[in-house]
Amino acid sequence: MDSRDPHTAFHSENVARYALLIAKEMKLPNRQCDAIYLGGLLHDIGKIGVPEAILSKPTPLTKEEYDSIKQHSTIGYNMVKHIPSFEKSGILDIILYHHERYDGAGYPEGLSGKQIPRLARILSIADSFDAMTSTRVYRNKMDLEYAVDQIRKNRGTQFDPEITDVFLRMLEKEGPDILLHIESIKMSRTSLVTS
Repeated sequence: MDSRDPHTAFHSENVARYALLIAKEMKLPNRQCDAIYLGGLLHDIGKIGVPEAILSKPTPLTKEEYDSIKQHSTIGYNMVKHIPSFEKSGILDIILYHHERYDGAGYPEGLSGKQIPRLARILSIADSFDAMTSTRVYRNKMDLEYAVDQIRKNRGTQFDPEITDVFLRMLEKEGPDILLHIESIKMSRTSLVTS
């Protein structure tokens, strides 16, 4: 993923870290914290099966292109479904279901509420938050206040309300420092690549 799209690689690392912070805030057992971190690193692995022209397109996607992007969760699941420990730990659920929405309007299966595995519901918030606060090919990053407001507005529709509350409490405690920590990781990795 690093070699194909450095932005996606940074995104996966950020998502893994945010999801781990949420899991720890929820006081989940260590094995689930480990699974959420690894699942975060791997959640977009299926993008390897999406044409590069679509992944790096700087303009809005057509319906067909968006449908192609939506296949990445199923592609990723199929790539690693043969690993027994991934099924037992919930990592397969994270990869397959991280784009499901609490209101049932997500993909690939349109699951809703508690039908969506908890680790995938955690990752959904981490994924969306990092997507909003990171620069993308097609737009600049959004500020922290806007991203937090979007998470709050989508509580109970896109995101699990209880997990949203945990995430918002965590952000209140951490404030902008949560972004600075992630940004410093990006800067150190970028300098290693360019030196």
